[in-house]
Amino acid sequence: MPVSKAALRQATREALANTSVCSALGKFADNYVIAREQAYRHKDFEGLRREVARIKREAAERMEELAGQFAREATRRGATVFRAATAQDAREYIARLARSKGIKTVVKSKSMASEEIHLNDYLKKQGLNVVETDLGEWIIQLACQRPSHMVMPAIHMSRNEVAEIFSREIKKPVEPEISSMVQLARRELRRKFLSSWMGISGANIAVAETGTIVMVTNEGNGRLTTTLPPVHVIIVGLEKLVPRFTDIAPILEVLPRSATAQHITTYVTMITGAVSAVDPDGNYHEQKELHIILMDNGRTSMAADPVFKEALQCVRCAACLNVCPIYQLVGGVFGDVYTGGIGTVLTAFFTDPQKAQRVQNLCLGCGRCRDYCSGNIDLPALIGELRRRTVEREGLGYVEKAIFERVLVNRRLFHRLLKTASRLQKPFARGGKIRHLPLFLSGLTEGRTLPAIADIPFRDRVGTLPRPDRATGRVAIFSGCLVDFVYPGIGESVAKVLAALGFEIVHPEQQTCCGYPAKQAGLTNIFAELARQNIAAFAGIDAGHILTACPTCAEALKFLYPELLAGDPVWSNRARELAERVTDFSSFVHAHREKLTPLLVPLRQKVTYHDSCHLKRYLRVTAEPRQLLKDAGADLVEMNRSDVCCGFGGSYTIKFPELSKSVLNRKLESALDTGAEVVALDCPGCRMQIGGGLDHQNSRVQVMHTAEILARCLAGAGRA
Repeated sequence: MPVSKAALRQATREALANTSVCSALGKFADNYVIAREQAYRHKDFEGLRREVARIKREAAERMEELAGQFAREATRRGATVFRAATAQDAREYIARLARSKGIKTVVKSKSMASEEIHLNDYLKKQGLNVVETDLGEWIIQLACQRPSHMVMPAIHMSRNEVAEIFSREIKKPVEPEISSMVQLARRELRRKFLSSWMGISGANIAVAETGTIVMVTNEGNGRLTTTLPPVHVIIVGLEKLVPRFTDIAPILEVLPRSATAQHITTYVTMITGAVSAVDPDGNYHEQKELHIILMDNGRTSMAADPVFKEALQCVRCAACLNVCPIYQLVGGVFGDVYTGGIGTVLTAFFTDPQKAQRVQNLCLGCGRCRDYCSGNIDLPALIGELRRRTVEREGLGYVEKAIFERVLVNRRLFHRLLKTASRLQKPFARGGKIRHLPLFLSGLTEGRTLPAIADIPFRDRVGTLPRPDRATGRVAIFSGCLVDFVYPGIGESVAKVLAALGFEIVHPEQQTCCGYPAKQAGLTNIFAELARQNIAAFAGIDAGHILTACPTCAEALKFLYPELLAGDPVWSNRARELAERVTDFSSFVHAHREKLTPLLVPLRQKVTYHDSCHLKRYLRVTAEPRQLLKDAGADLVEMNRSDVCCGFGGSYTIKFPELSKSVLNRKLESALDTGAEVVALDCPGCRMQIGGGLDHQNSRVQVMHTAEILARCLAGAGRA
């Protein structure tokens, strides 16, 4: 696939147009989450993945040492070990070996490492007949495609498509019945096994201590590939090394559960040294030839990188793909040989750095992959770093440069432009909503309406907000851009609830954008400048807590500022002091719910709740807003996929409006299926996305921030 922006946009459009693929991937993802949860029942997933991360981290730090130890132990047990520095080295070694033996036909078990080096194409050009024997890989090979998933290569294909492919292969009609097609594949491939002199496989683990190779498979083809041919070649990346034999256990605990939601795969094969074999002519060989290619191809560079070495903790379970809302829509378009979020990072080091720089833009940044990762990899952070380095190397476009470097860092100019926009929008606004925008902004209203920018921002309403009769404390408010300029009503609701709890609010005038958009754009310097501005704005404010109704802002202030400014001798302590006072709205109110609940008039409506990505995945808040809604008398009904992203993603709606709309439509479907009258949430960005989507459908379902619901339910709210 070309790596230009236009080509990527076109590829995503074509993928979205294939509704059967989107449907299949979506259904699989829903079933996967349920099955995986059952597979991990009575298992400590967090503990297991921390142990896997520890093992793999140690292996990455000792990569060269472990490679040498593995080579010695495997050689001592009869294997020939070849260190391949590059993909070409690995390809040439296999081709030379085949020529030296006069081999013409090769059978292969599933191997992503061989896909990485495009081995099949190379060997074909060398005159070899290479046959994939994994069912999915064989289907892909016959279709002249590439795998779209690291574990299930043909997941994007329907049974009818497979039947057509098989019909062409055997030159007679094949019915799209799964069991009969499996029998056909078994019959056709068995002949290949019995006539091949070389078998090529990959590996899931390589044990330095014993020279052992471990393979996990669900089809018998893996064992047939590794045992029948008298010459066996194993291609294993250096990242598969582990120090000790006992390190196998925790990896085998997480790999099948996370990959296919199985407790254990059908076959776990351990190969330690060469064994006997019988060749296709029936001759017995006391010891078959076992060749192990230890492949670098970018791995040592990744291990040497202080940030990206974390990616070497990956065990290739593909859980990140299975739960990614974007992968579910576009499949293999999101990546290269390796797909999804982790595929983007691996692509940057192993196959095509230029493609990685473009493909990383497909990441929505929802963080769901991080929670499911078997290797405990902070994948969103790695993609963010890839984005930062891309921007550092290539720079920004003129418009983006002007927005971030001239406008966003200048608070007065930024706020003045927003107020100007509130006047200029009037020709497009009707009833506080914008349904259509012209030219390059049209994507913003694709599949949703937009709220109009408020005539009077929240910062200009602070003087008229309700105050407690007798204040028992003060709370500083960080409003954030959306609450301040788009949804000041959310800010007013926050103030009303705090007043009922006896808190007086203060809103520092000097505060500005939290900087998260700059972070997402890869502009660390702009993010740091905005962090310093906000830290200074809240310095000396007499308030025990800094509260925000936007979880994205809360994450920035509470977690990202201290991390961002950790090395700054002037601002590091100030960032930590600010962070200690920051909390989100629902967590703060939940801590005072005993005082609030008696003041609430029951809502008596059916309500469903949407978990915003930043609130659940970064602030780890899920139960608190739900309890508050129950306290308010809501009939709370859970929606399916409540924690899946709504597709907002800030500027994502401009870069990929079709993808944003498709993710949104799945969220709307889940919400409407509950029959709820109200969709509750805690994020103004999600309120814009979901509310705009429902409004576009002319739905009567309301979308409200938890603060708005509580304010509505307060006794005497109309008199406040």
